[in-house]
Amino acid sequence: MAKIDPAALQQFKSEVALKFQLYNSLFTSLPFHRIEKTGILLSVLLNVCEEGYKKKKTPLQILDDFFASHTSFRTEQEKADLLFRFVQYVERQVVLFDALEDAAFSKINDFSGPGTLKQLASFLQQPDLDTSQLEKNPFCVRMVLTAHPTQFYPGSVLGIIHDLAKALQENNTSLVNSYLQQLGKTPFFKKQKPTPFDEAMSLIWYLDNVFYPAVGKILSYADSELAGKVNNNQPLLQMGFWPGGDRDGNPFVTADTTIQVAAALRSSIIKQYYLDVRRLKRRLTFKETDQLIGDLEKQLYNEVFGEQPSRSLSADSMIRQLQQVRDTIVLQHNGLFADRIDNLIQKIRAFGLFYASLDVRQDSSVHESFFEVISQSGNIFSGLYSSLTPEERLDQLSKLPALATDPTFREAVHADTLASVKAIARIQQENGEIGCHRYIISHCTSAANVMEVFGLFLLGGWKKEELTVDIVPLFETIEDLLQAGAIMDALYQLPVYREHLKRRGDKQTIMLGFSDGTKDGGYLMANFSILQAKKELTALSAKYGLDVLFFDGRGGPPARGGGKTHKFYASMGKDVSSKEIQLTIQGQTISSNFGTIDAAQFNMEQLLNAGLSAAAKHSTRATLDQGQEALLLQLANDGFNAYSALKNHPTFLEYLSHASALRFYAATNIGSRPAKRGSATRLSLSDLRAIPFVGAWSQLKQNVTGYYGVGTALKLAEERGEWKKVKEMYQHSLFFKTLIDNCEMAMLKCYFPLTSHLADHKEFGEIWHMIYSEYELTRKYVLLLSGNTELMADYPVEQLSVSMRERIVLPLTTIQQYAITRVRELEAGSPHDPAAGMKTTYEKLVMRCSFGIINAGRNSA
Repeated sequence: MAKIDPAALQQFKSEVALKFQLYNSLFTSLPFHRIEKTGILLSVLLNVCEEGYKKKKTPLQILDDFFASHTSFRTEQEKADLLFRFVQYVERQVVLFDALEDAAFSKINDFSGPGTLKQLASFLQQPDLDTSQLEKNPFCVRMVLTAHPTQFYPGSVLGIIHDLAKALQENNTSLVNSYLQQLGKTPFFKKQKPTPFDEAMSLIWYLDNVFYPAVGKILSYADSELAGKVNNNQPLLQMGFWPGGDRDGNPFVTADTTIQVAAALRSSIIKQYYLDVRRLKRRLTFKETDQLIGDLEKQLYNEVFGEQPSRSLSADSMIRQLQQVRDTIVLQHNGLFADRIDNLIQKIRAFGLFYASLDVRQDSSVHESFFEVISQSGNIFSGLYSSLTPEERLDQLSKLPALATDPTFREAVHADTLASVKAIARIQQENGEIGCHRYIISHCTSAANVMEVFGLFLLGGWKKEELTVDIVPLFETIEDLLQAGAIMDALYQLPVYREHLKRRGDKQTIMLGFSDGTKDGGYLMANFSILQAKKELTALSAKYGLDVLFFDGRGGPPARGGGKTHKFYASMGKDVSSKEIQLTIQGQTISSNFGTIDAAQFNMEQLLNAGLSAAAKHSTRATLDQGQEALLLQLANDGFNAYSALKNHPTFLEYLSHASALRFYAATNIGSRPAKRGSATRLSLSDLRAIPFVGAWSQLKQNVTGYYGVGTALKLAEERGEWKKVKEMYQHSLFFKTLIDNCEMAMLKCYFPLTSHLADHKEFGEIWHMIYSEYELTRKYVLLLSGNTELMADYPVEQLSVSMRERIVLPLTTIQQYAITRVRELEAGSPHDPAAGMKTTYEKLVMRCSFGIINAGRNSA
């Protein structure tokens, strides 16, 4: 049972809920067209929606009633204009709510309480605690900012949110009013699709404004308070980066893009160092230090404003210079401002000249087709690549010569595949080895898929003895997770690959993805399969004398590995390698969990605490005991069968496409990647990316991927007489408890009255009832487990936040469903219908509603 903090709830009510009502009134003065009436009408619409759904009305009926009873608008264009104004208004209400939560973060959360580094420091002081493993083994949390831009706010709006939160913190009503007016005039909609470089620059904004100061604060504290208890051979926090390197299914990412993004990362971190050194120079005015700090300032100035990056600048040389300054200050000036020098040294250790380590990712099918083309054009292989046996592939890929000249390829993706390994070499020269040292293989299904990347580097001119790159297989579908152990076993037995690992410090990084696993096998099976794969790979790697590092591909919502992430890591026992915590942080989760320095510091400390305390506490305990594991396997299988029945329903994807915003995702201009892999015109589940799949269910307020199959599994357990065992597992297994907690979060964001009109639909009524029945069943059994009468009752602050956000966007979800219905009607109707020309308008309305709905959900896609 979670410990409820009444003071935190009261703080939230006064600092967020009450202030939202107060500041919301300022919107009446926002510079919209006819805004004074829009604000009044929107509150009327919210009331009409709530009353209409109680009477089981459809979104179409609700809005028709609203227009007829509360407006004089009768033409389609007039109605659409008002709906667009409502969208604008609600978008900005969501921004206000975001800013209020950001401003209140440090008041609501206890920075000395559970999960913080202060609490960890006290915990590690216990005399009977064995911290030898922490002192011996280096540990770090690596957060990888990803190119999944479900964050719809453009950079200009992010800046306003940042400033608005600060003004709200200071209760500066005049400034708040000014920023709200600025918000009213600032466009939210991106007219053009962002390029991968645009995505990179938007995330570099977070590096500059949030992660750079937050990481510095945490590392400085750890260096002083955890010294001697935790190994500090490597920084406790490291940053990774995907925009510009992640080319999986993204034709817009090229080798040139990768080089350009790496250069932007390098120049951005040097600018931060330059600014910090300038600030230091204002304090270190002593005659023994001003020359030393002045020299460093000049070096950084030349890097920032010079035409070419210097080869002489290095992180090590900067640290040496700063250490010399620090020694002088300690000896001659009583250590005055030494803490500021320490802070900068910690930042340089963490960020180097690379800022965030740029990962390259490509799909295994691209590598296979690349080698097929190569095999057709020369004598590199003993025959066509497709005709080789698996053993022949492994053998021949490990012996490839460097290409004398680059071949001419028909397809640009194959030319880029070869160019990318040369780009990595260039980045390592300019940013340092850690600046780009990982190549990730999506949909890895064989040992040959890993060796294809090894062979690719050999073709690109790398010598196997000097290959300073980690090859990282990504296992994601349920089948791939089951095969992961066998694939890695084959690789570990391959002498050439084992030698490569030896040169890489006897470490193998393996990426495990939640998104496609959930899409493929449902919520319970995906989480259980990933846990089982981790346990198997941990034991297998230890057998070969290797350290395995797990890199989790997590998104924001529970369906994609999100939710209470730190609790998952805290629940890991001795049977899962915990040398590092590595996870992706995608766009929307960056802004919601790491959008301010306070929030970033708090959530990074939670991850650090989870990993370090788990290493100290659970050194002799497994994640699940044998009985729990057998029980969870049965639950996962039952959940999988239920989800598979839904997924295999003949109208499954048609239903989602018909009822949700899925078909409009590609036109929202939210990201550089297409909404699906491949070029096939017919939609298939395997090609559909996880973000539009999960996001569409989220906007539909059905969140299927976050709970479907859980209720059926729990009901069957009860029928088998195992309910007592399930209850005990819920009470004693943090892993299972966290699974259920996150399931509750997904369900709290559901609202079935929005789509209840589909219950009687001739084609889709059956599948709607399947989903609603499973929701009700899951809700019943989850509440039985928790002993509560409401979802998320153990987390009242989050519960209230979700409830308020869902109410704010209820008009948007209604408008979106109304617009989707009108698009369908116009597509089915006569082209001579007077309203036929409105189809494009309603399609735009569907897209615009997506922005506010997903931003309000914070971790909904």
